[in-house]
Amino acid sequence: MTHRKIIVLDTTLRDGEQVPGAKLNVHQKIEMAVQLKRLNVDIIEAGFPASSQGDFQAVQEIVRTVGDAVSITALARAVKDDIDAVYQSIKEAQNPLIHIVLGTSNIHVEKKFNRSKEAVMQMGVDAVKYAKTLLPHVQYSTEDASRSDFEYLWKTIESVVKAGATMINVPDTVGFAVPEEFGDLIRRINERLKNLDDKVILSVHCHNDLGLATANTLSAIRNGADKIECTINGLGERAGNASLEEVVMALKVRESAYKAYTDIRTTELLRASRLVTHLTGLDVQVNKAITGENAFAHSSGIHQDGLLKDKQVYEIMSPEDVGADSMELILTARSGRHAFKNAVEKMGFDTSDAADFEALFQKFLTLADAKKEVYDHDVFYLVTSHRTVSNSDKQLYELESFQIVTNDLCPTATVQLRKGDEVLKGSEVGDGPIDALYSVIKSLAGLDVELKDYKINSLSRGKEAIGRVNIRIQYQGKTYSGRAMDTDIIKASANAFLNAVNAALLDASVEAAGAGA
Repeated sequence: MTHRKIIVLDTTLRDGEQVPGAKLNVHQKIEMAVQLKRLNVDIIEAGFPASSQGDFQAVQEIVRTVGDAVSITALARAVKDDIDAVYQSIKEAQNPLIHIVLGTSNIHVEKKFNRSKEAVMQMGVDAVKYAKTLLPHVQYSTEDASRSDFEYLWKTIESVVKAGATMINVPDTVGFAVPEEFGDLIRRINERLKNLDDKVILSVHCHNDLGLATANTLSAIRNGADKIECTINGLGERAGNASLEEVVMALKVRESAYKAYTDIRTTELLRASRLVTHLTGLDVQVNKAITGENAFAHSSGIHQDGLLKDKQVYEIMSPEDVGADSMELILTARSGRHAFKNAVEKMGFDTSDAADFEALFQKFLTLADAKKEVYDHDVFYLVTSHRTVSNSDKQLYELESFQIVTNDLCPTATVQLRKGDEVLKGSEVGDGPIDALYSVIKSLAGLDVELKDYKINSLSRGKEAIGRVNIRIQYQGKTYSGRAMDTDIIKASANAFLNAVNAALLDASVEAAGAGA
């Protein structure tokens, strides 16, 4: 029996980004899309263009950046305006795909649409017919399929395939399915679909509410699904989506059991995982399969003692398979441009812009002076934070200088900020140094924001480790996250807060521009 290729759609930038506080700006989305291209995913779901002007523009930018090498899709509800927004944002891609979603379960049909089943099905058919006049490839998702009446679900699938859908996606929208049951559902749909039109691709999209998204996805593959929808780190609403790295590595390690493979470049998995963590500020649990800090940890101590006669005693895959081997290149301030350039290029980053590389090298020297030894993951964060800082808008706040006096009587922070040509300076007291620091930044920025979450992590070893600060703030009912890294955690704390404030300001300005349009 020949092994089947499984198509991988990554929806980190659409379904993953729906996590509160995980919103990414255009620069960050492009950074992520470039990494997904390196990972060699087949399709990137780049966003939900009808939701906002910002999302529409981000999808367009992703198409311009990676749309020549990766198929791009975006989500639409079954209405003309949404489908138009998807078409306009993705049409320049080499292989664009319109993705339409509409509920099929009783609870969705009755409670969400308040229409008859026939009327909802007709909405879907009309939507597909309209989308087909724009592009040849149309995917139809039967939302909440795992809780739908089977005959109605099948009737819907049959109708939209006849209307021209080229992919049918069966989502377990609320993570309700279990592997045996979901596999059986896919088997039944697959048998009928192959008889109806064997060119139509059957796809699944599983959520992880019961921790079964990976198991359900694998069960679906065993039962005939040709395509899977996943996110990096399993990012997504509630308990998240099926984790791309888990499904991909399960197929690779157990290829003989599943008789299926993907084209994913698995050595890019760890970098993709770390980039998502860095961009969203949402950490992966240490014991997370494949990409958790401890996923291969048992071996490191034993390896160092040279006790392992055979790695396979404890390892079913090697750290190198997922890109975990290169984290030990050590650079110092004396390493020079060539060694640094080599390290940056080895991680897949582009160094062709000489001026940009020089600016990056100067940042590296500053870091190397502060840290003495610079590891690969330090370089990784250095590059990503350098690339995701937007210099296009000078009306954002920048930290010029600060002074903190901390004691148990009267912790005080004095801060000087710059916004364009304007310099702002002030002092505040607080319950502690960070509270004082954030109080003064809030009053200088004149924004009434509430701190929701504050987290410090050490990024590398040694007492000169870089501290990464992740924070979340709430402003006008929305959550924004800010991240910053520095060997000085007070400075990182200030910059993380400013980054969140700037994200809120940018969002407000995009909305104002959209309202004015």
